Amino acid sequence: MNKIIGFCLTILFSASTLAMPDVKFSDVDLKQSNQLVVFIDSTEELKGSASTVNKHTNGQLLAAIKASNATIKLGSTKTFYGLTPYNQVTVVGTGKSPLTQSQLQDIGGAAIAAMPANGKTVISILTDNLTTQVTDAESWIAMGAAMRDYHFDKYKKADAKTEPRKLVVQSNESQKATAKYQGDLAHLVKGIYLARDMASEPGKSIYPQAFVERVEDLFDDIKNVDIDVLKVKQMKKYKMGALLGVGQGSIHDPRMLVIEYNGADDDSAPIALVGKGITFDTGGISLKKNTGMWAMKSDLSGAAAVAGTMLAVASRGEKVNLVGVIPLAENMPSQDAIRPGDVLTTMQGTTIEIMSTDAEGRLILADAVRYAQDKYKPSMLVNIATLTGSAVRALSDEYAGLVTRDWALTQKMMDLGEISGESVWPLPLHPNHFTQIESPIADIKNSGAGNPGASIGAAVVATFIDKDLPWVHLDIAGVDWLETDINVAPKGSQGWGVRFMDQLVRENIK
Repeated sequence: MNKIIGFCLTILFSASTLAMPDVKFSDVDLKQSNQLVVFIDSTEELKGSASTVNKHTNGQLLAAIKASNATIKLGSTKTFYGLTPYNQVTVVGTGKSPLTQSQLQDIGGAAIAAMPANGKTVISILTDNLTTQVTDAESWIAMGAAMRDYHFDKYKKADAKTEPRKLVVQSNESQKATAKYQGDLAHLVKGIYLARDMASEPGKSIYPQAFVERVEDLFDDIKNVDIDVLKVKQMKKYKMGALLGVGQGSIHDPRMLVIEYNGADDDSAPIALVGKGITFDTGGISLKKNTGMWAMKSDLSGAAAVAGTMLAVASRGEKVNLVGVIPLAENMPSQDAIRPGDVLTTMQGTTIEIMSTDAEGRLILADAVRYAQDKYKPSMLVNIATLTGSAVRALSDEYAGLVTRDWALTQKMMDLGEISGESVWPLPLHPNHFTQIESPIADIKNSGAGNPGASIGAAVVATFIDKDLPWVHLDIAGVDWLETDINVAPKGSQGWGVRFMDQLVRENIK
């Protein structure tokens, strides 16, 4: 008997339930569905199940491919209807080269995007003819499909909501694929969904304490997790003047959410992940223009990515020690807001002259990275933030900006980006960048003269990083929110950084 193993996850947010697609794995059985997806690396001949489907259609599938403009370009799709006995057959191009981990996700996402939304019919994805060296390739395809099936329609009418799709991924290794997906990759998708949800919510719904409560709920039943929340009283105790300063213009007090996961069998130093969490960024007294300000609800994307990564790693029980430090504040103009020209004193004792209240992300990171180092003595620190428009102008939406102090570490991070599917590109950190942030009345300024804004932002954060600590700075301002669909995500929040940081964790436990 053909064995089908199913797995479905849901994420609960208040009264709203957002569901991941219903993913099952099975041995190859073409009778399970009359809506099929097959992969092709040639338009002249078909392999494996694609060849079998062609035989079942009396050669109509291959004839249709040849007569159409179907190509084998990676992620390209072409759908054919009425090829008896199937209602619908979609072919997805894989290219000629062996497929990588991220490319498997891409073709899985392309496959699901080509199928009808809200379809009641089960979609069968046939994966037995792929050229790849990746173990459990079917599970990575399922992950890509699940990532692409994301919808944020919480605030739409009931009849306008999109139901998650139902799919069966068929292969010759269904049990192994099920174990990999259920025990690992589905948790990673859940973390990505969390990050996307948080960045998609209106600023009215997500403020510092609301962020804390929603994330805390998701960790209730996960082992080896300790959560601490620093409120204003504790921040004052630690003299976190930068974080307090950014948040003092809002009716919502700032918070610092700390998620500690101790999954290793020893007391080894953790990896620290620090994410910028500006729950809404008006620019403060240095008020932004109205055009596009609505998108500043996603200025917490770095924080959301850290929360999503922590959720993924802890849920699968990874053998690693990991800590997520998430500073949260709402940057608002008011009679209590900080002004340009003000001076803030950080936890480190370093004073910062405020040149622009809209350069606030580096301020809250200053106290957060100092706290992470002093409290946890990490083996590595990664900070992630929607930090600068300069990163967008330099790298557009193809790459996140990457700054380290070590070229070997830079190269390793670029490799991780290629593997994970979230690419990074290095930006410089020159001694002159530190000169540019010298202040005549304080230790440093929060922005400097000249054009290299992304590097200047990194230099401010670097001022608070111990020089002998492996440090990775990620500026995701250009990649966290896209206006067009990509293979693994609909337009909107990408949840960028969850896959990258998750891959970093995987590499550091090998």
